[in-house]
Amino acid sequence: MSHVNAGIAAGLPPAMPYEHARGNVLRLAVAQALAGANSTVVYATGAIIGNMLAPDKALATLPISIFVVGMAACTLPAGIVAQRHGRRAAFLAGTACGVLVGLLAALAIVLGSFWLFCLATFFGGAYAAVVLSFRFAAADCAPAQRRPRALSAVMAGGVAAGVIGPQLVTHTMSLWPPHVFAATYLAQAAVAAVSALILLGVRLPLPTAAAGQAGGRPLGAIARQPRFIIAVVCGVVSYLLMNFLMTAAPLAMQMCGLSQEASNLGLQWHVIAMYAPSFFTGRLITRFGAPRVVAAGLALTAASAAVGLAGVDVAHFWLTLVLLGLGWNFGFVGASAMVLDCHAPEERARVQSLNDFLVFGTMAFGSFLSGGLLTSYGWTTVLWLSFAPLAAAVVAVATAVFRPGPLERTDIARPG
Repeated sequence: MSHVNAGIAAGLPPAMPYEHARGNVLRLAVAQALAGANSTVVYATGAIIGNMLAPDKALATLPISIFVVGMAACTLPAGIVAQRHGRRAAFLAGTACGVLVGLLAALAIVLGSFWLFCLATFFGGAYAAVVLSFRFAAADCAPAQRRPRALSAVMAGGVAAGVIGPQLVTHTMSLWPPHVFAATYLAQAAVAAVSALILLGVRLPLPTAAAGQAGGRPLGAIARQPRFIIAVVCGVVSYLLMNFLMTAAPLAMQMCGLSQEASNLGLQWHVIAMYAPSFFTGRLITRFGAPRVVAAGLALTAASAAVGLAGVDVAHFWLTLVLLGLGWNFGFVGASAMVLDCHAPEERARVQSLNDFLVFGTMAFGSFLSGGLLTSYGWTTVLWLSFAPLAAAVVAVATAVFRPGPLERTDIARPG
């Protein structure tokens, strides 16, 4: 039975025309650029606003931790919405959260309410969780041989987010004195609304009734696949360390006497470094394999921490953030490509949501630790601790690189 006929038998929508798939990838990349500014604004300002509003300075990075909790908590519900009502419905629900985070955060700053700001960042995390599903939506549209390229093309849209977010902060943070950053979040809400308009043009087939009921294999069986375990470990460590260090960096720069403008610019180049390699990451995965690309990402992350340990002037912080962004791209995009080989078509929404839930759930733990470690023990301790999870990921990816046979995609034939 052909793949197309097998998909129809399972109740899956038929393959879409190539021109529709290409248009979807373009729209998703543009939406990624606009929506990615949400995360950038939160990371650039969250710890600083937290430090201004928190009843205890040790809670300064709690808003960013709550942002990550929102990502983890809303990943599985977003997957359920996508499976039952289509991906576009999930996308529009996410952008509604994006508008809400801007409005609530601006209100929290005006009122001086730390806990309202934390609630706002929770909705920001929900928005970010949906935005990160854009990459899988693009891959689902593409022919099998072009899936890594479609995935990385959407991720490349984040390059613009790396410019939009920090510049939004720089040019709006003082527009509403004395409420610093209030205008920034109002502007971010407007950008989220524009992203929703772009997503209205995405043409994805709605799931059929049979597809909504076709569960494929139990999640436990899928999660026990060695390749899936390795993909999750690599995705977790890549995103955990990026978040762990990026959460602390803006506040660490402030504690070292560096300016907010220097912090914004460093974060801008960090986000550009996160997404710029996506123009060619897909080709690298196709040529060398996802595990080797992930290994390169882990090496770049280790180099990032090493540069941070070498000094605390502007140049060291900026280079640390750039290397961290490059390492995240290779590690996370490579791990995401490995996930694509772990599921059948009717299992994709559940498996992709499970992967992201595990990644973001672990990130939340690291994010909670980051602020307390920074304020109690300093930036150097934060950097040294990053090497522990790196070692675990190196072992996992070495298993995939040097023993590829047993880890290849297992039989994913449908039961019955």
